[in-house]
Amino acid sequence: MRESPREPRPISVAAVDGGDLALGAGLLALVRSTLDVMEPGGVLAVLSSSSTVREDLPSWCRLERHRYVGLERAHDGRDQHLIERGRYSHAAGSNEAGIHLPRKPLPERLRSDAAQERPAERLQVTSADMLASVPMPPRASPYTGFAPRGARVEPGGPEYPFTLLDRESIAPPEVAQIYDQAVVQQWDASRDIAWEKIEPGSPKVEAAIGQIMTFLAENELSALYVPARFLPRIHPAYAEVAMLIAQQLADEARHIDVFMKRARIAGGGAGISTVITSRSLHSLLQPDDFTEATFLLSVLGEGTFLDLLRFIEDNAPDETTANIMRRARNDEARHVRFGLAHVRHALSQDPSLYGRLEAAVHRRAATLGDAKSVPAPVQDALTILAAGGVEPRALAQGHEKFQKLLQDMSVNRVTRLLNAGFTQAQAEVLSGLHTANFM
Repeated sequence: MRESPREPRPISVAAVDGGDLALGAGLLALVRSTLDVMEPGGVLAVLSSSSTVREDLPSWCRLERHRYVGLERAHDGRDQHLIERGRYSHAAGSNEAGIHLPRKPLPERLRSDAAQERPAERLQVTSADMLASVPMPPRASPYTGFAPRGARVEPGGPEYPFTLLDRESIAPPEVAQIYDQAVVQQWDASRDIAWEKIEPGSPKVEAAIGQIMTFLAENELSALYVPARFLPRIHPAYAEVAMLIAQQLADEARHIDVFMKRARIAGGGAGISTVITSRSLHSLLQPDDFTEATFLLSVLGEGTFLDLLRFIEDNAPDETTANIMRRARNDEARHVRFGLAHVRHALSQDPSLYGRLEAAVHRRAATLGDAKSVPAPVQDALTILAAGGVEPRALAQGHEKFQKLLQDMSVNRVTRLLNAGFTQAQAEVLSGLHTANFM
């Protein structure tokens, strides 16, 4: 069992042996580091055989607002300088000496394909353990700047423009575990996708794939830009949230890249960007509240996209396309997990948030009032993909599969909303109001 870290207590009396070091030749490093862990008013004895220290140390103490008490003769005949620590600086004794993060094998559930190939003796140090050792503060000060959590901050710094300063409104308890998972499950589109195995299909099917991939990339661009707006507003005390969002941005960038490569690699090419899609994605840029934006994008939008990616994977014309969808869906599942965790935690802390989130969904639905159906090019492309071609009987089956997709999306949205904390009635209303554009 790991012992709980103990915060070192400030000391009131200390002594250092400076040998023959001059003040500016290394002695200061010893003096300053010792004073830093002493309580204000504590006395430090500095043993020295350097005559220059007699003149330099009192001057340094005046400059740094410590009190030079005086000079005594030590029992060995050397000088013993006495310094009283001033009250000028950061709090003493708040450093992290004595904290040791555990090292342990990577859990099977967190391993990516690449991680499984690493030698068994390789160990990890998790962000979850770091968070347990150095907890997030309930509220952060914008005057601490970019200082990592746990660092001692000297007063007098500038005020930073961070606006997301409260732990309960931004950082769910499981954020570090989700970040650890995101790190080990990163994949490389050049290394992990067998592009050489894709063979061109029929022109109609490849055109459908091009349209679908264009639609996916367009929506993923919104998932890239929306969270990026909030990144510079997150206080570094909650760095795990910022780092997780950065990982999500890397995921979205990779998805956009592979989707458009798949659109073009076999002759399908880029498809149509519809007005319905444009208006729907534009509405995601409107919320200025982090929780509202996360709810609309990750819980409702990316949650619905999980079903779409599964549908494309199940009906993919080749294993490489299926692998792309599977990997993208795995990434999106983490995004949804964070969104759900964040919203669920925020709702548990602030019941009034229910009304705000409902209002955000209603506002978005009002701006998209006449967009009641899936964009026609997307609907047709998904039908052809599910049919595997344009033969009439196959198209009828493809249409049935597409209708089943819409039903599954609705059922699973309601389930996610229930998991977030909404009632059955609320969940059904909000699911029904969600954009026909999926995201």
